[in-house]
Amino acid sequence: MSEQFKEQGGAATMDPSSLLRWATSKAMTHVISAKRLEKNRVKIERQRQAQNQRHTVEYFHQVDDGYSHLAVQALASLAERYDIDLECHLVDGPAGANAPEPELLINLSRYDASKIAPHYKLNFPENLDAPTSNLLKLARSILANLNNQDFIAHAATVGHALWSGSEATLQELGKVHGFSSLEEEKAKYENGNIRRDSLKHYSGAMFYYGGEWYWGIDRLYHLEQRLADLGADRLPDTPVIMPKQEVKAGQLRDNGSLTLEVFPSVRSPYTAMIFDRALELAKTTGVALHVRPILPMVMRGVSATREKGIYIFSDAAREARASNVPFGQFYDPIGEPSRRCFSLYPWACTQGKGNELLSSFLSAAFAEGVNTNKESGLRYVVEKAGLEWASAKQVVGQDGWQDTLEENRLVMYESGLWGAPSFRLLDRNNQVVLALWGQDRLWLVAKEIERLLAE
Repeated sequence: MSEQFKEQGGAATMDPSSLLRWATSKAMTHVISAKRLEKNRVKIERQRQAQNQRHTVEYFHQVDDGYSHLAVQALASLAERYDIDLECHLVDGPAGANAPEPELLINLSRYDASKIAPHYKLNFPENLDAPTSNLLKLARSILANLNNQDFIAHAATVGHALWSGSEATLQELGKVHGFSSLEEEKAKYENGNIRRDSLKHYSGAMFYYGGEWYWGIDRLYHLEQRLADLGADRLPDTPVIMPKQEVKAGQLRDNGSLTLEVFPSVRSPYTAMIFDRALELAKTTGVALHVRPILPMVMRGVSATREKGIYIFSDAAREARASNVPFGQFYDPIGEPSRRCFSLYPWACTQGKGNELLSSFLSAAFAEGVNTNKESGLRYVVEKAGLEWASAKQVVGQDGWQDTLEENRLVMYESGLWGAPSFRLLDRNNQVVLALWGQDRLWLVAKEIERLLAE
């Protein structure tokens, strides 16, 4: 891409809003760079060796979280396979600006965990009702009474009883392992929350090692690879415990009887790294495709903390590299650039280029470092999408797109989803058979398409 479409002239020539956009974009591009990541890893490993310390992985468990129940099932294997010290903490769930839809998130964790568990050879009961307060009280008390080694060995068993709704089993486990006092339980959670806060994170089901966070079983393959690279793998010629799930289309082809709905946002890093692959999956499998853009969460009045923003962008960059997807040269399209893109979207659809416009914009903002707030940057996006800039100039900035995006958001919320990217798979009767949030789940969408076509 020509440099003329990037920011020119230096910070001194910019107005305050442009200066802020430029500064935050430059900073985030630096934070998520592979070069910086590797430099930090080398530094941390040198410090560990100089201090003669062992590899220490920390795990943060949220009792009422479905993803945590999956993660806790991997603890014993992780501790056995790798030459590490595994330290476990009990924590509360995310709160405030780190959890814009806490009820939807906790509900989705149960639904999602039940869908993905078989593919990782893990267990999660099909009982999707939330555990009762009494069951949670028992489980929390038992887990708080376990020492670290017993937690690694028995926390999954406690979780199975909790998620199966078996109070009798929890009572029996309490007789074996004991119940903590309320004061002891409170102290355990406070210490876990404080430790997590000190490491600048906010969520449960998280692993931490050497300055980096790894979310649940979905990110364990990153941690396993890192430990293997450091010589900490006791079985180096053996497949990893939790492998990366690949997006693979099956052999069967549809005639459009199934429909894949994609809910993208043009300011979502996870959308940027998965959007083209979602389009390709629909094309390859023959399912009908319905792209339903939504307004970015921040532009819907949903705030985000700095720690959450850094984690999301860093995680997306790491995932993109693992999938060989271009990503990392970032120029923030928040606000006016996103609105200008959406104002062009209905027109682009009439030209048969709506998806191309979104793809071009996402690539420009997240992989090419194009300032889409400038006319030259937006022109680059439009022309790369195969559209004429002269015609686009007559349309950009017009209203009429807002109602469609709001309708898309409401449809998404009906299925218990709230962020981008989200996916819904509809059957021959236009009924929702799968509704999932996040780029992590496109592989599961692909598997469900294959299953439905085989029926």
